[in-house]
Amino acid sequence: MNKKKIYPQWFLILPLALYIIFFLLPSIMGVAYSFTDWNSRSVLNGVHFVGLDNFKEIFTSNKDYLSGIGNTLKFTIISNIVKLIPALLIAIMLQEGLKGKGLYRTLLYLPSILPFVIIGLVFKSILNYNNGLLNAILDGLHLGILKQKWLSDLGVVWKSIYGVDAWRGIGYVMTIFLAGLNTIPRSYYEAAEIDGANFWQRLRYVTLPMLSGAIMINLVFGITYGLKVFDIVYVLTNGGPGHATEVLTTYAFQLYSRGQYGMSSALNSILLLITAIAGVVIVKTLGKQEVQQ
Repeated sequence: MNKKKIYPQWFLILPLALYIIFFLLPSIMGVAYSFTDWNSRSVLNGVHFVGLDNFKEIFTSNKDYLSGIGNTLKFTIISNIVKLIPALLIAIMLQEGLKGKGLYRTLLYLPSILPFVIIGLVFKSILNYNNGLLNAILDGLHLGILKQKWLSDLGVVWKSIYGVDAWRGIGYVMTIFLAGLNTIPRSYYEAAEIDGANFWQRLRYVTLPMLSGAIMINLVFGITYGLKVFDIVYVLTNGGPGHATEVLTTYAFQLYSRGQYGMSSALNSILLLITAIAGVVIVKTLGKQEVQQ
């Protein structure tokens, strides 16, 4: 009897070992190295403990790092807004019996399976000011006044990044909302209609409360992705123009490339802390609401 109970647990050994070796230990080592002066010359000079010096430099010595933290938080908030709201509305439209909804679901979901690098390269070409497809179409429609330097103008570069990110991510968010909508009993909507509730009242008092689980999943995934964003920013703008679109991960990548491993680890430790705090707050907040419902 004991062998039968213990036997399934043996299957956990390999996944758990891989998780510890390739994720947990490197994460702990990264946090430890953030308190050192580890760099490309450490082979000769050795690695020395420097306490909070790396973090002091991030928050006091270099304003670019602070702007990178601000850009990361801004991207996380806005990218989630521009994906969550449209994705929810699209999911509701498809759930209500829109004709050809199977085709629409497929078309909207397809971009989310494409690699970030490929998407970035394609849109970098499309948004090119001189010979990009978008400006060429505007010229063809005699709307040249709307042409923009989509990836080099400070006023529009972030809008371009949000647009590309939304194009890729809305379908994935929509799919999670559709899964949540399918779990809501139709009897709830029928009862609301009998009581005279209109579309917006049904959305507020039935759909959104019952979708709290799907909303929590999308928020956790979206915030985690937003805080760790790298590919789309690096490929589209490489942090430019100037340092206007630098985020924490691009700064960490640059520092690591220059051999400043301790400073790079410090930035990644800050990112880890922000991600952990955001995840815990979201799960606790929405989890309590779900339990109450």
